[in-house]
Amino acid sequence: MRSLDRARTVCEHYHPGLLKALEEIPFDEREKPGSTAIDLFRAHGGVGLLIPAEFGGSGASPLEAVRVQEALGAVAPSLAAATTMHHFTAAMLYALADQQDRLTPAQVDLLHRIVPEQKLMASGWAEGRTQQNILAPTVAAVPAEGGYRLQGSKKPCSLSSSMDLLTASISVPGADGAPELALAIVPADSPGLSVHPFWGTDLLAGAESDEVRLEDVFVPDELVVRTSADDPTRLDDLQTAGFIWFVLLISAGYTGATAALVEEVVTRERGNPTERAALSISHEAAVALLEGAARAVQGGVEGEEAVAGALIARYTVQDALVANANRALELLGGMDFIKGSPNARLAASVRPLAFHPPARPAAAEPLLRYFGGGPLELA
Repeated sequence: MRSLDRARTVCEHYHPGLLKALEEIPFDEREKPGSTAIDLFRAHGGVGLLIPAEFGGSGASPLEAVRVQEALGAVAPSLAAATTMHHFTAAMLYALADQQDRLTPAQVDLLHRIVPEQKLMASGWAEGRTQQNILAPTVAAVPAEGGYRLQGSKKPCSLSSSMDLLTASISVPGADGAPELALAIVPADSPGLSVHPFWGTDLLAGAESDEVRLEDVFVPDELVVRTSADDPTRLDDLQTAGFIWFVLLISAGYTGATAALVEEVVTRERGNPTERAALSISHEAAVALLEGAARAVQGGVEGEEAVAGALIARYTVQDALVANANRALELLGGMDFIKGSPNARLAASVRPLAFHPPARPAAAEPLLRYFGGGPLELA
C-alpha cells in the first residue's frame, strides 16, 4: 500500500530499525501485557518524536507524526495507542518552553532530561471539556508546605507500568482565591503513587492501560505549572493544542491497523480486482482525510477550527476503519481466521477508536452549534 509504505519511510527516518525489531516479535507477544514493544520504542528514539530539537528531540511535524503512528499501528496497535499519550503530553508541555520565564528552573531541567534519559510521560488529564477547558481536573490538590498533596486516580491510564512521569491536571487556589487550572508533573516513583489492574480485555493489552492511584502524593511547587498573571488562559490554550494532537495521533494508530489488513488483501490478491480496488480506495480516502487535518494544523489552523477539523476527520475515519477492517477480514477468508492468523485480532483492535473521548454523542450538539456559527464547547 502506497500510503502505508510512505508512513513506514517516515517512521524509519525518525526511528531507524524500530519497525523491523517489532516485526521480529510474534504478534501475540508484542500485544500482550509486559511486551518488550515499549522498551524497543525507547531504544529506537521514540520518546523524542514531538520534542523540539533544542531539547534533544526530533521536532516532527503534525503530518510526520501522524504517519509515524500509522506505521506503528500497522505492526503494533497497542504500542501506537500507548505512545499517543506520551506524544500529546509532550506537545503540550514543551509548548511552554518557548516562553521566557514561563517554567521554573526545575521544570526546564526536567524537560532537558526527557530525551537523554528516554523518559516516558503518561497522561492524568480528565476525559472531557468544560467550557474553555478541554480536560477538567479529576485529581484533588490540597495545598501543603512547599507544594501540594494529590488525591485521585486515572483509569485507564496507558503506559501505567512503563511511565517515568505522570502529568495531571489539578485545581489550585489562584491569587484571588478562586480555583485555577494547573499542571502537576509527578515522578512515577513518588510515594503514594501505585498501579492497579484495570484493563480486562486481550485487545490492546500491551498499552498498559491500568489504574494509577494517587494517595496523598506530594508534588513540590517547582513541579507544578501554573497559569501566569498576564495570561490566565494559557493552559487552556495548551490543552486545546494537546487535544488536537491526541485526536489526530490516536486516530492514526487505528488507521495503521486497518492499513495492515488492506495491504494483506491486496498483496495476497484476495477477492477480485474490483473488490480490492474498492477496499483500497475507501482506505486511502480515510488516510487522506486524517492527513489533511494534520496538514491544516501544520499550515497554521488552530483553536476551535482545528479541533472541529480533527473531530470531523476522526468520526468519519472511525466509521470507515471498522467497515474496511470487516471487509478485509471477509476477503481474507475463513481459513485465514481458522488458522489463527493475527488478522482477526487486528480487525478487532480497530473498534476501540469509538471509545476514546469525546464520544460521538457527547460531541454531536457542540459540533452542530459550531457548524451553525456558535462556539465549540465540548462537555
